[in-house]
Amino acid sequence: MTTVRRESLAEQAAEILFDRIREGEWEVGGKLPGETTLAPQLGVGRSTAREAVRILAGRGILTTRQGAGVFVTATDAPANWTTALQRADILAVIEARTAVEVEAAALAADRRTGGELKLLRVALDERGRHRGDIDDHVATDMAFHRLIVVAAHSPIMLDLFDGFAPRSHHAMVDMLRLRGQYGDEADHGTHEEIYEAIASHDPAAAARLTRAHLRALHEHLG
Repeated sequence: MTTVRRESLAEQAAEILFDRIREGEWEVGGKLPGETTLAPQLGVGRSTAREAVRILAGRGILTTRQGAGVFVTATDAPANWTTALQRADILAVIEARTAVEVEAAALAADRRTGGELKLLRVALDERGRHRGDIDDHVATDMAFHRLIVVAAHSPIMLDLFDGFAPRSHHAMVDMLRLRGQYGDEADHGTHEEIYEAIASHDPAAAARLTRAHLRALHEHLG
C-alpha cells in the first residue's frame, strides 16, 4: 500500500485517492469507504483523509451526501463553471498584483535599506523552507512579496497590497491546486533573482523579473 510523505499530506492523499479512482477501484456512483477505513489506507489521520475528500470534491471528483457517505461523481476533473469562475478570479488577482508589485520592485531596488534587505533575505529563506504545504507556501511567498512593497517606501502601494492580500492568498492557493505542482527549483530561483536585483540596486531588472514571473502565472491560466 502506497503511503504519503509527511509534508503536504492532504494534497498528496488526494492525489493517491484520485489515482485509485482513475484506476477503476471505484466506478462513477460508487461509494468510498468511511474515514476510519480510508485514512489508514492512505497512511494519514482521519482529519487529513477528510481534507483529501474535500479537495477532490472541489474538483468535481467526489460528492458528499448527508447521511449516505462519499460517492464518485467523475473519474476526471470536469471543466465546469466553478472552475471557470475560479480561474477568472485568479487572473484578476494576478493582474492586480502586477499593477502594484512591478513598480514596487523597482522602487524597492532603489530605496531599500540594509535592514530591509536582511529581512527580505530571511523571508526568502523561509519561503524556501515551506514548499511542501500549499497554505504555508503561499503564506511565506506573500510575506516575501509584501516586504518588497514595504521596501518601496510607498504607503499607498502597501495599503493596496494589504487590501487585496486575503483575496490574493485564497486565489494563489486555488491556482496551485489547479496546477497540481508548486514550489519547484525554477520558481524559487526566480524569487532569488528578484532578491538579487533588489540587493544590487537594479530597478529595471527587479521590475522585469517581477513582471515576467507574474505574466507566467497569468499565461498558465489564461
